[in-house]
Amino acid sequence: MTAAPTRQRVLSGMRPTGPLHLGHYLGALKNWVTMQDTHDCFFMSADLHALSTSYDDTGGVRAARRVNLAEWIACGVDPARAVVFEQSRVAEHSELHVILSMITPLSWLERVPTYKEQQENLSHKDLSTYGFLGYPLLQSADIILYRAHAVPVGQDQLPHLELTRELVRRFHHLYSCQVFPEPEAILSPVPKLSGLDGRKMSKSYNNALMLGDSKEDVKKKVLAAPTDPQRIKRTDPGNPEVCNIYAWHKALSALPVVEEVAAGCRSAGIGCVDCKKKLLVAMDAILDPVREKRAELVNNTALDDILVEGNRRARTVAHETMEMVRDAVKL
Repeated sequence: MTAAPTRQRVLSGMRPTGPLHLGHYLGALKNWVTMQDTHDCFFMSADLHALSTSYDDTGGVRAARRVNLAEWIACGVDPARAVVFEQSRVAEHSELHVILSMITPLSWLERVPTYKEQQENLSHKDLSTYGFLGYPLLQSADIILYRAHAVPVGQDQLPHLELTRELVRRFHHLYSCQVFPEPEAILSPVPKLSGLDGRKMSKSYNNALMLGDSKEDVKKKVLAAPTDPQRIKRTDPGNPEVCNIYAWHKALSALPVVEEVAAGCRSAGIGCVDCKKKLLVAMDAILDPVREKRAELVNNTALDDILVEGNRRARTVAHETMEMVRDAVKL
């Protein structure tokens, strides 16, 4: 048995469905890097979850998993300070998922709000599978397998976490034991950015700034992005609150720059191109070092060593948990 962690443990993960963009950095990775100083962190490539909606097209999972790992590290995730691992390489995820499925009422899964929402949003896919219905249950297994005390989530994921908390209580009641902490949510004030054109940020819309984009690609995308539609001429005053470039400034630029572009826009003191060039300065400060480190890592065999060690460390904790679970269930 390893010693109990002296800091609260956190579990978080991403599905390896493709390269990451700046929204992933702001929405998750930046927070992961900070949490390494305050929590016992487990960061997972959720490759089994990638199958829930893409079970018929799995050819890109391995490549995406590798690229994502390079991007995590390029953004500051440190495998020496966090356990970085692959979900499918720790068999206990699947074992605990099966055990939880035996005690979970079907209605608990059907009432998760994102279940019907995603079915509607992905109506072109056949999602009438147990894997899709049960992916919140696999998420619960992911969390409690590492006896995580907390999970960084967005507001829309709170029902998933509440399902996990209910399952912990049900497991403890059924088997008269205390194995898992009831995980709490870590809600951080992360800006929810739209893509450069105002729509949902997506690689398919070509409105996202990918972490691997070249400096020239970033410049082209930003300079082509729409701004305040009412500001037709350079001398027209604008409204920064309706301009998506201003939203990006608020997320990325220093406060004095944010205030400067807001005032300049309202007074027509600066033009939209000037505003975008100031945004590029803030973007380059983030993306330049990430881009360089990502390119250095993506084909480096060091990534293989990182995953071997991360998977080993994850299995050690998962094995301990499953010993307690089997003992509680009397298997």
